[in-house]
Amino acid sequence: MSSGGLELPPGDGGHEGGPADAAGGTAGAIPAGAVSLAPPEADGTGKAQAGAGAELDWGADAWSEVRTRAQRAGRAYIWLNLIEQRLRSVVGAVLRPVYEPVHGGDDWVVAAAGPAGQEWVQRAVAVREVSRRKGYLLDSADDNVLSFLTLPQLRELMVQHWPCFEPYFDDRREIEQALDELEVTRNVVSRNRALSRAVLEQAERASARLLEVLGGGAGSPAADRLPIDAVEDLVGDRYADVISVHPDRVRLQRQLPAEDLFGGARRLDAIGIGLNLLVQNFSGRRLVRLAEAGCRVRLLFLNPASSAVKRRERELGLRKGELSRSVEMNILHVRRVRAGLRDPSRFEIHVFDETPRFTAYLVEGDASGIAVVQSYLRRARGMEAPVLVLRGGGRASQVRPDQEHGLFPTYREEFESIWQDSRPVS
Repeated sequence: MSSGGLELPPGDGGHEGGPADAAGGTAGAIPAGAVSLAPPEADGTGKAQAGAGAELDWGADAWSEVRTRAQRAGRAYIWLNLIEQRLRSVVGAVLRPVYEPVHGGDDWVVAAAGPAGQEWVQRAVAVREVSRRKGYLLDSADDNVLSFLTLPQLRELMVQHWPCFEPYFDDRREIEQALDELEVTRNVVSRNRALSRAVLEQAERASARLLEVLGGGAGSPAADRLPIDAVEDLVGDRYADVISVHPDRVRLQRQLPAEDLFGGARRLDAIGIGLNLLVQNFSGRRLVRLAEAGCRVRLLFLNPASSAVKRRERELGLRKGELSRSVEMNILHVRRVRAGLRDPSRFEIHVFDETPRFTAYLVEGDASGIAVVQSYLRRARGMEAPVLVLRGGGRASQVRPDQEHGLFPTYREEFESIWQDSRPVS
C-alpha cells in the first residue's frame, strides 16, 4: 500500500505464490482500487489499440510548435541574460563603494539587502556555497554573492537605494516600468511555458530601452536606424552580414521605413532601374536637408533610352515606353533636388547602359552602415522581389571581424565598377 492509499499492481501472475494463485483468480487480474502499470494491449500489428494508452508520438504539428516555443524562449533568454548582467554590473559599481569599506568581502551585499532582503540574500549565499562544493562555478569571476542574485533581487537593491543611483539615471519610473514588462517574460521563460510573439516583442523593446537607459547601448545615433539585437550579436556569423530577409519590399518598409534607412546618412550610394525606394518614399525636401547636412549622394539609374529598359518592359508585360517614362520622371525629380543645393558637386547622378542585375541602396553613417539589396526577377516588379538587409561599415566590423566574407563589400565593389563605366547626367 502506497502513502497515497493506492495499491501497486501485482507482478507476473504466473509466478508461484503470486497473488493470482493465492486468490484463485485469473493471471494478470487487477484487484479493485489498484493502479495498472501494464502496457496497453496490442492488436497483433505491434501497435497499441486506440484509446488503450497514452499517445507518446509527436506529429509534425507538435514538433513545429515545440520548435517555435524553443526559438522564442531562447531569444527572450538572451535578452534577459543581458539585462541581468548589465544590472548586476550597475548595482555593483554603485553600491560596492558605499558598503564594502565598512563590511568588506561579500558581506557588503548582505548589508545592502538589509532586513527586508535578508531572506533572499541568505538564499543566494546558500546557493553559492552549494555551487562551490559541486564544482558549478566554472569562472572565478562568478564566485561572489552578487552573481547569484536574480533580476527581481537586483531591482529591489536598486529601488531601496535609489538616492545612490539617482545621479546616474534620470527616470526611475522608466527603469521600473521596463523591468515590470520583463518580469512577465522572465516568469514564462523560467518555467518553460509558451511565450507569445506579442510578449516576446514587448520584452525585446523593453530590453533595448533598458540597456540604453543603463548605458549599455551602442551610444551612436546612427544605431537607431536598425539597432543590433542580442540574437544577431550571438549568431550573426552564421549568416555573414545578412541581418534580415523579407519576401518583398512592402514587408521591409514595415520594419525599416525610408526615413529610418536614409535619415542621418553620411554617404548614400544607390543603383537600380528607377530607385523608387528612395525617390518615391523620401521627399525632395528631406533629401535636400540630408545633402546640405553633409551627406554625399551618388545615384545610378538605368539609362531610360537604353535597350535594357525595353527588354525589361517586355519581361514585365508593360506598354512600350511605360518604364522609360517612369525612370525619366525619377531622374528629373533628383535633378531638381540637386539644382536646389548650395554645393551640387556632392550630389551626383549617373546613368548606365548595362543589363540591370540588382538594385542596392548602400547607406553609411558615422559608425555604421546598412545596405538594402534586391535581385531583379524575370516576372516580378521591384516591389515584389525578395529583399536582403546587410550590416556594413564600422558597426559590422565590431560584430564580425571577418567582414571581408560578407555581402556588403561585394555590392560596394560592384557599385564602384558600374559607376566607373557610367555617364553623368547634366
